[in-house]
Amino acid sequence: MTDKGNIVLIGFMGAGKTTIGQWISQNLNMQYVDTDDYIENAEGMIINDIFADRGEEYFRDLETKALEDLCGKLDGAVVSAGGGMPVREKNRQLMKQLGTVVYLRAPEDELARRLEGDTKRPMLANTDLRSRIHELMEKREEYYLDAADLIIDTPGKSMEKLYNEIEDYIVK
Repeated sequence: MTDKGNIVLIGFMGAGKTTIGQWISQNLNMQYVDTDDYIENAEGMIINDIFADRGEEYFRDLETKALEDLCGKLDGAVVSAGGGMPVREKNRQLMKQLGTVVYLRAPEDELARRLEGDTKRPMLANTDLRSRIHELMEKREEYYLDAADLIIDTPGKSMEKLYNEIEDYIVK
C-alpha cells in the first residue's frame, strides 16, 4: 500500500468503477479521475476513435503514460482505471504506487446484463457479448487479482456498503 490517500478502482467493464468512484468522490469530497476520460482529454479523441485510428497497443501505451502522470499529481483522489489497464505489469506497479487498488468483481452474467446495448466500448464491438466477456475475463482475472490490495464482490451491495468495505480495509 502507498502513503498517498488515493483509491484506485479496477475491474472489468461494467463492474461499477465509475458509479462507485463518482459516489465516493461526491460523498467524501475527493477528486475523481476516470483514466479513459483523462486519455480522451489528452488526445483530443474518444477511445473508440483511438482504437480505430491508432490501434489497441497505442491506447495501452497511453494508459501507461496516464498512470505515470497521475502518480505525480494525485493525493486524496478516487481513480477509475480502464478495464484492460491491469494487464500490463508496469501498470499494475504504477497503480500500487498511486494508491490502494480495489478490484470490483462481478459475475459474467451480471456484467453482460449491465453492458447489454453499450456501444462505447471498442473491446466489445461487433462480438457476441457473453462470449467476449468470458474470453476477456479469462485473460484478465489473474491480472486483476495480482494488482488488487482488496477484492470486493459488487452484486447486491449499496454504494455505502461498497465504500464501507474499502474504508475498513484502508483504516486497518
